[in-house]
Amino acid sequence: MGELQEKLKDNQTDKDDKLVVLYASNQDAQHQYIQASKDKGYEVLLLDSPIISHLIQKFESKKEKIKFTRVDSDSLENIINKEENKISKLSDEEKEKLKPMIEESVSEEKYTVQLEPMDSNSLPFMLAQPEFMRRMKEMQQTGGGAMGSFPEMYTLIVNTNHELVGKILNTRTENKRKRLIKQSIDLAKLSQSTLKGEELTEFIKRSIDLIK
Repeated sequence: MGELQEKLKDNQTDKDDKLVVLYASNQDAQHQYIQASKDKGYEVLLLDSPIISHLIQKFESKKEKIKFTRVDSDSLENIINKEENKISKLSDEEKEKLKPMIEESVSEEKYTVQLEPMDSNSLPFMLAQPEFMRRMKEMQQTGGGAMGSFPEMYTLIVNTNHELVGKILNTRTENKRKRLIKQSIDLAKLSQSTLKGEELTEFIKRSIDLIK
């Protein structure tokens, strides 16, 4: 682990002087997130054991200045927060207008909408599963049933600097705007393998309509 710390410390230490170790549990399912991390010059470990959450928690309790975070738990800007000045192309007023438009299209119980000024080349919509909630759920599934039930919860991150998000905000036709939002959310769900059943069927039909 010492060699790994030396290799990562210059690039993956956050503003709180914590070394952030990025990991993935499934190389194929999380390929999009892994690639985005590599594009920023970050290293990603493949940790695919069913008890990895238990092992990580034990390791972190012994090492104060290290934290493990799965690549799909948040935007990279938040996972390795270097307190860089992030400029949003949208004003506060525009963000206040945009957020309820998107919230209308998702379940309030399952999704939290978060507007982030990310790189304009990053994805417009990204679905993330908070590290703490996912770990608790995984530990519950591997023998920690006494902790109670942890629901599936996701953060829908909207990149306020992406061209498509600006287009959504400025679309005057309500039906077109709703279709763009729904298509963007479904694409984000695909990346987390949560688009299934009727939602997947509707997405395919909508995709065909868009390319006809």
